[in-house]
Formats: sequence, C-alpha cells, structure tokens
Amino acid sequence: MDIKAQRWKVLVAGVFSLLLTLGVARFAYTPLLPLMRRQAALGIQEAGWLAAINYAGYLSGALLSSLIKDIVLKDRLFRIGMVIAVISTAMMGLGHEFWLWAVSRFLAGLTSAAGMLLGGALILNWLMRQGQRPELGINFAGIGLGIAGSATVVELLSPGLDWQAQWWVFTAIGTLLLWPALGWLPTPDRSTVTTTGARLADQPPTRRVLTLLMTAYFFAGIGYVVSATFIVAIVDALPGLAGRGTLVFLWFGIGAAPSSILFDYLARRIGEINSLLLAALIQIAGILMPLWPGGLLFADLGTLICGATFVGIVSLVLTMAGRYYPTRPARMMGRMTLAYGSAQILGPALTATLAVHFGGYAIGLYLAAASMAASALLLLILKYDSQATAGQSAPNTR
Repeated sequence: MDIKAQRWKVLVAGVFSLLLTLGVARFAYTPLLPLMRRQAALGIQEAGWLAAINYAGYLSGALLSSLIKDIVLKDRLFRIGMVIAVISTAMMGLGHEFWLWAVSRFLAGLTSAAGMLLGGALILNWLMRQGQRPELGINFAGIGLGIAGSATVVELLSPGLDWQAQWWVFTAIGTLLLWPALGWLPTPDRSTVTTTGARLADQPPTRRVLTLLMTAYFFAGIGYVVSATFIVAIVDALPGLAGRGTLVFLWFGIGAAPSSILFDYLARRIGEINSLLLAALIQIAGILMPLWPGGLLFADLGTLICGATFVGIVSLVLTMAGRYYPTRPARMMGRMTLAYGSAQILGPALTATLAVHFGGYAIGLYLAAASMAASALLLLILKYDSQATAGQSAPNTR
C-alpha cells in the first residue's frame, strides 16, 4: 500500500474511533436526554450531574494520557478504551438506577479521552514519522459526524422505540465500529526518527505561552459544554420549539463535521492563533442565536456555528500541543485537555444549578457566551505576545 493510501486508512481509523467514543458513548446522551427525562424520570439536576460525571471521566483520562510516556502502552490503552466505549453504552440500557448511569457516564468519559487524546496522539505521531503533514483535521471530523449521526439515529427511532431500546441500538452500532477503529491503526514505533532518518525533537512552549493557551482553552471548554450538553433541552423549552431540539442538535453535528478540515486550511493561511481567535468570536454569536427572536431559524444557525467553531478550536489546540512534543504528542494534549475537561465538569453542574434557580437552561447560554469572550481576550493577548510565535509555526511537510 502506498503512503497516501495508508495515510487515509490511518486517518479514517481515527474517524471511526471518534464515532464510537464520542458519537455513540458520549453524544448519544444529549439527544436522548429529553426522552430520558420524560420516560425515565430523570430530573434536571440529575441530568446535569450525569454530564459533569462524564467530564470527570474525561478529565481522569486526560490526566492519565499526560502521564504515560510509553507510546506502546498508550496504544494498548487506546484499544482497551474502544471496547469499554461499547460496554459503557450498553450499561445505559440496563436499568433505571442513577448509580448505573453515573458509572456508565464516567467510563464513557474515559473512553472519550482514549479516542480524542490517545488516538489523536498515535495518529499525529505516525504522520510525523512518515513525513506527512502533521494535521488532525480529517481525524477530528469524526466528532461532527458522530454528533450528527447520534442525533439522526434518535430522530429516526424515537417514534417507535423508547429510551432504553435506543441505548441498545447504539450498543449494536458501537460494536460494528470497533473493527475499523482497532484494525486500521498501525502498531506504534518507539524510535525517535522519521522514515527519512530525521530526528524528532520536542520543543516545549514557554510557561507564559502555556498558561495563556491553557486558560483560554479552559474558558472555551465552558463555552462549548453548555451548548453541547443542553442545547436539545434548551431548544425544546423555547416557545414554539417543543420537540425540535434533536433536529437542532443535528445541525450541531453538521457544522462540526467539516470544520476541523476547514480550520486546518485556514491555519495554513493566517496561523493557528488568529484562527483560534476568529473561531472564539464567531462562537459567541452562535451561542446566543437560539435566544434571538426568529424561532427555529436562528436556533439552527446558532447551533451550526457552535458545532463548527468548537471542533475547529479543539482540533487546532490539540494539533498545536502535539507538535510541541512530537516524540510524546499526548503529553501536552493531555495537559490542555485537563484545562478543557475541568471546565466541562464545572459548566454542566453550574448550568444545572442555575436552571433550577431560574427555571430553565437558557441562562446557561449567557454563561457560555461570557466564557467565550474571556477566551477570546486571552487569545488576543497571546496573539501579541512575542513568545507565542512558536505556536504559529508548524512543519511544512507534504
């Protein structure tokens, strides 16, 4: 197999792993949330805590990813994570007990880290060793495809199947995704040189650059998580939009699917920091659009924008982090995700508490918009920081 064909096969393996860990194990919960609230007596605050527990699992996985140095061990844990993703999905359909759902969501969070960080690091490492362009845009397209796919499945099945049966359908889908996710990713190489003999050398960022980027990513995490977790319930609660939340979530996935590829292209033209700043500013408008007068049109458009910008931000930040440590890409990717994951624990719990106090989830969108504004401000500081120039450069491989 020639290198270009092999490159596509490796990247598509990453897409399938994200379809499994995020589209099935993680994001199926969002479109199923209103159904579970109606049919399984899941309360608003309990729903928020389940989302927070999911991100606690994600945070734990990110911490583990940042500590593991052996790339072969990372590969082994990645493959275990794919299997656990299927198991955690099946657990959601086993009963009505909150503790069972909580364990499932924690495990799903761990597998999300396996797909995002371990899988992304393994693929980025392979690309750099093979002299290929070190970009993860195609790989991270799996996030958007997973979101759109989970929303489509719920929309199609809800007229005929209850929440429990739908979790079993997702379990079957996840089982089918296992083969390409595991079978198409090559065994990693421990050597520190590329196939052309060039040495891979780590170039860590300065403490100031790392602090600014991590803090901006933390606020971006809050901005993203409110929409990603509660947008279906938010839209369903708006006047005249009851029952339309799942369709709106579909737009979230449609926007996300091509965005990482588009932001890769944009970053080549204007740099990563400029691209991140543009995405943050656009996302503020997208977050608030569901609350604008105009009903479903602005809800759809806002969710499309949020999906496109959040995946673009994640893809760019994690790719930048991996380039700083080409011999151990998951090191900084994991540290960045600790910031992002911390925000994703705080965001759902705080939104759920505010929702109980104010009588709805809409207040969470204002919180999300304010967080994205803080992220944009920090990125603007980083843009004019002379120490940040390293983050703008990347190997120009083919």
